[in-house]
Amino acid sequence: MTENVMEHSNFVNTIKGAIGKKEGLYEESKARYFVRSMYAGAMLVLATACGVYAADYINVDAPHLGKFIYSFLFAFGLSFILFLHQELATSNMMYLTVGVYHRLIKPGKATKILLFCTLGNFVGAVIAAWLIDNTGALSHLTAESFIVTTVEGKLAKDLLQIFIEAIVANIFVNIAILSYLMAKNEVAKLILVFGAIFMFVFLGNEHVIANFGSFSIVAFSNYTSEAIQFVPVLMAWLMAWIGNFIGGGLVMGLVYAWLNEDGLSLQD
Repeated sequence: MTENVMEHSNFVNTIKGAIGKKEGLYEESKARYFVRSMYAGAMLVLATACGVYAADYINVDAPHLGKFIYSFLFAFGLSFILFLHQELATSNMMYLTVGVYHRLIKPGKATKILLFCTLGNFVGAVIAAWLIDNTGALSHLTAESFIVTTVEGKLAKDLLQIFIEAIVANIFVNIAILSYLMAKNEVAKLILVFGAIFMFVFLGNEHVIANFGSFSIVAFSNYTSEAIQFVPVLMAWLMAWIGNFIGGGLVMGLVYAWLNEDGLSLQD
């Protein structure tokens, strides 16, 4: 009689390998894990800065095209993070939720890693934003600058809208992550990542780590925006983080963990 041995799906095995590396580095060297997290936050700031600078140029002659180029250039930020093995909290929301569901990591440890990663993303984004604001490209922001109108528009939203748009944003982000994990060649990976990231940015959805950077760029700039106030900014970040966790951790992570239970005929 042949014994029926249940094996993890390729998806769960991939997540298992990734979580092993994340947890391993966190235990071996929290400083190195923190730096990888800082770099992820910084990558989104660099992509944001290039995108908004290009948008301002293009909007002079074609006012409706700036948002297209900004959304396209921002997608490079996540690509840098993926190919350079940096740690992004919004993708870790998916990884760690799958890991907890399949008992690959303890809930307490997953929570610690996620919060530590978020802090690293924040520190990296703030430092990168300060550096960018001291370059010539973003040294003369005005009320009409793309980054200013974008950030002020975000802060004008009510908290429920931020929460809902954050859920949607991290669904898109983790569609990009899952596609990156499952695609078989590098070109396909890039196309799928760019497509998903372009979509959420163009829709104006809320990504907490990107918002760490964009809000900081305006806060550190020469332009004084009345929208940049401590409590509204903090609440916008908090609601975006919670919404991102629901979108990435629950809608994508938990559901894909359930879809890939051991022994099912159809698995990823």
